[in-house]
Amino acid sequence: MKQIDSEKKIDRLKIDKLLKTIYSNNTTEEINFISNQLLQILDDFSEKSAYEEKRDKESWNESHSVLITYADSIYKNGEATLTTLNELLSKHFGSLSKVVHILPFLKSTSDGGFAVSSYDSLEEKFGDWDDLKSISKNHDLMADLVLNHVSSSHPWVQQFIKCQEPGISNVFSPKQNLDWSNVVRPRSSSLFSQINTEDGPKQVWTTFGPDQIDLNWHNPKMTLEFLNLIINYLSNGIKWLRLDAVGFIWKESGTTCLHLPKAHSIVKLLRVFLNNLLDEGVLITETNVPQKENLSYLISDDEAHMAYNFPLPPLLLEAIITSRADILNSWIFDWPILPEGTTLFNFTASHDGVGLRALEGLMNEQRIKDLLINCEKRGGLVSHRRLSNGDDKPYELNISWWSAMEDSSRDAKRFQYERFILSQLLVMSLKGVPAFYLPALLASENDIKSFSMTGQRRDLNREKFKAENLLAVLSNPESNANKNLKYLRNAMDVRSKLKQFHPCSQMKCLSKSRSDIVVIKRGNGPESVFAIHNMTENKINYQLNDNDLPKIIDNDFNTHDFLTSTKYNCKNISLDPFQVIWLGAL
Repeated sequence: MKQIDSEKKIDRLKIDKLLKTIYSNNTTEEINFISNQLLQILDDFSEKSAYEEKRDKESWNESHSVLITYADSIYKNGEATLTTLNELLSKHFGSLSKVVHILPFLKSTSDGGFAVSSYDSLEEKFGDWDDLKSISKNHDLMADLVLNHVSSSHPWVQQFIKCQEPGISNVFSPKQNLDWSNVVRPRSSSLFSQINTEDGPKQVWTTFGPDQIDLNWHNPKMTLEFLNLIINYLSNGIKWLRLDAVGFIWKESGTTCLHLPKAHSIVKLLRVFLNNLLDEGVLITETNVPQKENLSYLISDDEAHMAYNFPLPPLLLEAIITSRADILNSWIFDWPILPEGTTLFNFTASHDGVGLRALEGLMNEQRIKDLLINCEKRGGLVSHRRLSNGDDKPYELNISWWSAMEDSSRDAKRFQYERFILSQLLVMSLKGVPAFYLPALLASENDIKSFSMTGQRRDLNREKFKAENLLAVLSNPESNANKNLKYLRNAMDVRSKLKQFHPCSQMKCLSKSRSDIVVIKRGNGPESVFAIHNMTENKINYQLNDNDLPKIIDNDFNTHDFLTSTKYNCKNISLDPFQVIWLGAL
């Protein structure tokens, strides 16, 4: 191994310390062996890495947004879907796609790509690693690191069946005489699945279902496997890593097996890896749990850089459907103070449903029940998880975000567009990095046909678009997809020029006592921007408080909406139904 610089020596100390913490039951010799192998892999990559030269550049700023898409969300017959996607990104999505999160693209057998059957190659219809590199030339790429499980068809599982290594050590087959009664479940399926091996039937842990076999992170060699995968990702243009279901990776008898201290230590280890490999790398945790648990991966400032803001989608959805934003306002008012260098991943729609666990402690049971009913009226479904007492409890809403914006009591399309635009603009106004789900931007309704074919509730919100048909829709200026993209591209262009929307810029909620309006102040002093959202279907008037106004602003028309350039008197602001303005000094 070549001489390593002082910074990497510090990393070596961190790696050794974390390995000893995680694998406290292993011998010093075993830990040293793993540590030396990890450092050799890191060192070899540094010698040949295209990213070796350090850059004085932020990982995110006010111009950053994330477009979430499947590799085959847009397809063209006879063409690799990543090629098709690349052709449409810059032309039609523009500033909405500075970062592109391509959902699992490795070979898989189920769950929309999250049952990975091979770490080495992509699904053939998507293309290959070079197609990913091509997209990375004009966009930062984000990809999923599926840490918790693999497909039942993965080579490790097949080796487990044959009683061969490394499968025997890599698959988590728990002892049945231990106490697993407190395990927190995200599904209603069985926690264990039986596999017939050459040594007889054995139970394996299946957090998410029988086709997704949990990995044994008690085996320290698992760190080597995933470091190699991370390096392969970085070598192919990926900079942002989403840690899928990371809270479930460490299991111990008698515990909840969720967010255990050693799971946090593994995230810290992955952070050390990424820091050593790529200055601009971003580690994002995806934990669909109550807010305090979710933020636990940020507050120590040495784990994730960013976390999915899971309370936002259900709180915003309830506020828009009911025109009642009291809980949303209170939640924004109490926005968490996070360490420097960390922020939140703000989103509405995603490839999964609208998670409900994040509402625990924020919304009472009756309002949650009403939210479920309101979404069912709009064609949505409810998925459940199993509690330790055997009862099933609602876990997520399965509905397209566009369909969720319908008016169920009157004409379904009444104010649907306005509600949708409001929802996306509110995400842009919050402290953090905004993210947009491609089917939602394209006004995708509940995909009943796909759900009917697969029986998978999440497929209601995973529509695929034939490129020729989509281009025809986008060429029609009256189509909802065209209008959505045109308006939101412009809004993101505007946001990119306003430093007040930097993820680190100050934020204050000015509407805590209101339920009809959400007012968010970004920045401080004379250049503050006020994002004002009418959450109702009625016209309302609003005036800013003198204490919140910069001294240069008086009662005259000396403020304007950055989105439309319309001038406003800040003491008499008239808002149309579901209108949003970004108000600032002229």
